[in-house]
Amino acid sequence: MSINGTIRAATREDVPSLLALIRGLADYERLSHQFEATAEQLEEALFCASPAAEAIVAQTAGTIIGFALFFTNFSTFLTRRGLYLEDLFVHPDYRGRGYGKALFQHLAHLAVQRGCGRFEWSVLEWNQPAIRFYRAQGAEVMPDWRICRLTGEALKRAGEGVAFPS
Repeated sequence: MSINGTIRAATREDVPSLLALIRGLADYERLSHQFEATAEQLEEALFCASPAAEAIVAQTAGTIIGFALFFTNFSTFLTRRGLYLEDLFVHPDYRGRGYGKALFQHLAHLAVQRGCGRFEWSVLEWNQPAIRFYRAQGAEVMPDWRICRLTGEALKRAGEGVAFPS
């Protein structure tokens, strides 16, 4: 299936559209209560001297209708960089037309081009449409791995009182 549009690297001018789509993702994932992103923060993260992440967008008829945000990680076992997909989202009005697959394939191609040993991401257990989509792309859902996370006060407490042996 070919899409009626383009996949391209995001630009500073895309930040408002990206932020709107990220808000849509938070709503879809039932995590709106965790949404704190601002346009300024997103622009800094993506376009500063040392970006924390990169983004690509799906665009049709001049409208950005989807995005993927990703960054480089590292595998100690492979001793190679990997590409980590933080989020992929297509506006509901444009789903089922190949935009998600085009974003995904673009990232897989980019991972190969960059010599990455892995292309990884997380998916919510209840998100069966996404799991089916990823499996259809050849992905293995890793049954034995769980994501661990520290945020907010728990993160601050974990870093308190750091002492190294002499």
